[in-house]
Amino acid sequence: MILLFKIGFLEFNWIDLIDVLLVSILLFQLYQLLKGSIALRIFLGLLSLYLLYLIVRAANMQLLSTILGQFAGVGVLAAIVLFQQEIRKFLLLIGKSTSLNDNKLFDNLPWRKVTPGEFDLSPIIDAARALGNSHTGALIVMAKTSELRFYAESGDPLDAVLSKRLLLSIFNKSSPLHDGAVIIAGGRIKAARCILPVTENLDLPANYGLRHRAALGMSDATDSIILVVSEETGQLSVVVNGQIKHNLTPTEVKKEITNYLFEDEDQKSEIVAEVAK
Repeated sequence: MILLFKIGFLEFNWIDLIDVLLVSILLFQLYQLLKGSIALRIFLGLLSLYLLYLIVRAANMQLLSTILGQFAGVGVLAAIVLFQQEIRKFLLLIGKSTSLNDNKLFDNLPWRKVTPGEFDLSPIIDAARALGNSHTGALIVMAKTSELRFYAESGDPLDAVLSKRLLLSIFNKSSPLHDGAVIIAGGRIKAARCILPVTENLDLPANYGLRHRAALGMSDATDSIILVVSEETGQLSVVVNGQIKHNLTPTEVKKEITNYLFEDEDQKSEIVAEVAK
């Protein structure tokens, strides 16, 4: 093993350097994940307690190291209980960024039922334009790689043909289905009045309403794309991968959804050309 340098009894080689770099990256990612939440203070408290345990153990302080060692022994279980939401977000982040999440890898599997390229976006865009003009709030989730069955089951199942009139009827303020989200998968309206997870980000602007916060939460938990129509301003927003784009025109909304959902370049070109007319 190639030795980089030696300080007293401490030998530092390339493996140690890689080890330190990986731990540093991991700690930085954890900080980014916990930043802005109370969980960061809990994490720093546990980290300080563990560092104190290492110091007293190195100093051979038997009684104190024994007491702190008991806390360190159950530290993993305590971390799972205290940081269950953050651990879930971290695993979701890894799952969304890994190569196993590549759509092409699973395209030929028999249980892949969602085929985003097979449905027409025009009913969604036309409905969003009409809803925005009438200042009617709406939340439309479009699945990319799954049917979002867990979230669809939280609402009323429809499994209906996608149409502008049906979307306008659902989000009509006097409709019993308007309060919640519509989930669209495989070119069909799977369910309405669905409950979405609300983002835990505390640094959002005050003008973000519950619809925008639910859309951000859904985009953090899944790879879907969400269209939001503001009830107060009538503005259209698109949310994907935890990012929100405000005040879009119907043409811009269609381009954003097309670029994210559809992988076929010919189909993208046809839709973009249609939008430009």
